[in-house]
Amino acid sequence: MSSEGTPVPSAPRQKPPQAKGSLVKYKAQLRKAKRKNAREPEIDFLNITAMLDLMTIILVFLLKSLASSAGAIPQSDDLRLPVSVMSGEPAEEGVLVVVSKTQILVGDESRPILTLPGRAQLAQTGIDPKYKRNGANDLYIKPLGDALQHARELDKAVRAAKGLDPTTSEARVVADKTTPYRLLIEVLYTLGQSEFGKYHLMVMSGKK
Repeated sequence: MSSEGTPVPSAPRQKPPQAKGSLVKYKAQLRKAKRKNAREPEIDFLNITAMLDLMTIILVFLLKSLASSAGAIPQSDDLRLPVSVMSGEPAEEGVLVVVSKTQILVGDESRPILTLPGRAQLAQTGIDPKYKRNGANDLYIKPLGDALQHARELDKAVRAAKGLDPTTSEARVVADKTTPYRLLIEVLYTLGQSEFGKYHLMVMSGKK
């Protein structure tokens, strides 16, 4: 028994026991985590943006190739190719020169290089003398020659990159079947003067 006035030390207060997680639940979570980490990565979605970009580039390339092919040139009342019994694949090399009833085009240009007069005038004197280099008797068509010089520079670089002879170029001439001989000679002469040493005249294969 303690003496009067001396405090009696109290017993230390114990903390309430904390709730412990279930051991079974912990093991289940651990197994789940192991399975998730061991699983090979999967693609949860398909990103088609890059695929669409690639398909667009391929489509543009195919359309460009088709448009530049001589066999794909659309015919109309302004342009009808002559028919020949000769058969063969159209040439794919060379700068395209189109001579229709009303205009002359070079390459992929949609704007005509020259607008042509009537057939009667072309058959007699060819292109108007104001478009010639040295008067009415000259065969060189200056607007056509200027366009061919630009096309020649581009073709020279392309041929050099392909390992072909860059000293001369080729041309594919697509002319209407009613093109006067005088006009055809003037076009071919201008090609020769513009360093186009070889040309292909495009025709439709079939019976005359």
